[in-house]
Amino acid sequence: MKCKREYMQLYAVTDRMWTGEKTLLEQVEAALQGGATCVQLREKELDEAAFLGEAHAMKALCRKYGVPFFINDNVKIAIACGADGIHVGQDDMDAAEVRRLVGEEMMIGVSVNCVEQALAAVQAGADCLGVGAMFSTATKQDADSVSMDTLREICAAVEIPVVAIGGISRENMTKLQGTGVDGVALVSAIFAAADIEAECKALKQMTEIFSAQPKGRRMQAVLTIAGSDCSGGAGIQADLKTMTMNGVYGMSAITALTAQNTTGVQGISAVSPAFLAQQLDSIFTDIRPDAVKIGMVSSAELIGVIAEKLQEYGAEHIVVDPVMVATSGAALLEADAVSALTEKLLPLAAVVTPNIPEGEILSGMTIETKEDMEQAAERIGRDYGCAVLLKGGHSINDANDLLYAEGNCIWFRGKRIANPNTHGTGCTLSSAIASNLAKGYNLEEAIDRSKAYLSTALEAMLDLGAGSGPMQHNAALTGKFAETR
Repeated sequence: MKCKREYMQLYAVTDRMWTGEKTLLEQVEAALQGGATCVQLREKELDEAAFLGEAHAMKALCRKYGVPFFINDNVKIAIACGADGIHVGQDDMDAAEVRRLVGEEMMIGVSVNCVEQALAAVQAGADCLGVGAMFSTATKQDADSVSMDTLREICAAVEIPVVAIGGISRENMTKLQGTGVDGVALVSAIFAAADIEAECKALKQMTEIFSAQPKGRRMQAVLTIAGSDCSGGAGIQADLKTMTMNGVYGMSAITALTAQNTTGVQGISAVSPAFLAQQLDSIFTDIRPDAVKIGMVSSAELIGVIAEKLQEYGAEHIVVDPVMVATSGAALLEADAVSALTEKLLPLAAVVTPNIPEGEILSGMTIETKEDMEQAAERIGRDYGCAVLLKGGHSINDANDLLYAEGNCIWFRGKRIANPNTHGTGCTLSSAIASNLAKGYNLEEAIDRSKAYLSTALEAMLDLGAGSGPMQHNAALTGKFAETR
């Protein structure tokens, strides 16, 4: 029997722990009425005869609703009842041995938690994979959690259907979007519900986010959460140009509209917290970003919304550019927002990218030398629990930037480019780092590649506007679409 992807969409795994007034069979029928697409019978306590009798009854029920029926672990019972499938864990029987015993017609599911195990299971003859545990569970509290990156890598590495397992519920299911998974295997989320049928209907509707996603290789997506620069040199405009030139799909959630140009900022109009939340919901529930860059956020209330949504959706590879003061000297961050930034956003960051003035605010110290940079970066990193790229482009240590990560300081050497037009350099660098993290580069590689991109944009010597002008983000673009007359 071929394992179809639609079987995995809402995979119900039984547990006798939650049987009350209803029998296990009645609970399973309620789940099937609610839209469960597969049922796996898991029994740890019944003797063989009772287990087999229950298996026959449940198989008949699954036939009635036209869904496949799996047995958990017990190959003998699976063969005896004529189940559609058998699911085994890493510590149970080897998948190749299971295939030898059950023949070619029965589907085999295997639990895995890394790419190596997934590929080995496929080689041994597995028809589908269960990947997890994704979150802590009531039944397996000691299980190691699998990261979203690992789940994404497994889905990309195999051609067979993949179901996510472990601690999944309505509250956290959307965090799995964009990983390539075909569905979810649920235990307590279904069978501990007061109304199993209604809960399954709600869960089934949520699982449509998986079936709606295209399969196969996709372009990495990066989200910028920042203000708009109407003159195009900084903010989301610079971010989106940078993301495009670094080979990712750019998306934006706008925190504020600004009236600004190369001479300064003339006005700021912030969006409402409710509308910012709407933008983030729209993005994360459709095209899930592989990385997030956060730029100008002017108020504590907006920062709170961002932190809440990023945690709700389990966002990864978060790069925070703590935009506090514009190049022209205009304040872009309200006084009460600084503490919100440090308390709510920096602990979520993979890396924070302050310049020297911002580094002084975050560290609470004056930075005048190379040694000051090292001390300040370490203080910021230790205080807020994130990696820190302290940029040296403010007449300190030439154009060399300092990365403090996991207790170590790493210098990134750069050449100072004699270009007075530096509007948007911070936005550009942080967006490039997010783009490269999304593509799978580690932090050091991402920074190195991003600094090279920034240098190329500066070396083009674009000269627009009466003040500190923008860089040429598309300097590396070649071909007929870049030609001029």
